[in-house]
Amino acid sequence: MTSAVQELSREECLGLLAENVVGRLAVSGKDTPVIRPVNYAFDEPSQSVVFRTAPGSKFYTLLRQNTAAFEVDGLDHGARSGWSVIVVGATEEVTNPADLRRLNGLDLEPWAPGDKPHWVRIRAWTVSGRRVEPGGQHRPIMP
Repeated sequence: MTSAVQELSREECLGLLAENVVGRLAVSGKDTPVIRPVNYAFDEPSQSVVFRTAPGSKFYTLLRQNTAAFEVDGLDHGARSGWSVIVVGATEEVTNPADLRRLNGLDLEPWAPGDKPHWVRIRAWTVSGRRVEPGGQHRPIMP
């Protein structure tokens, strides 16, 4: 069975980000890259991946580095197909009261235990995505 790799449009990538809730956050650590799963939401008005966190190494590394990568994917092992979306962008703690009110309305509750009072966003500077389909059949994500 042959497969084909298709590049996804920015719109398809943003649609996949909006439809999913768990991805992987990658930042440069002191000695090695750090990759962690996080539950998140896609904030359409700011074109950002947003998540909640507590003060600690991941939080402070994010703010200190000012950039991060975020990846979300979907796989169908039986069909040997899947897709992947990667966002690279500026990271910042969200402190603007209007933004915080909007984000709190997303009802995003962290899965990990503990108090997570800080909102962090990764602005989607660069968004790329690929899909692998058997036989090269491309199915658009957006209607």
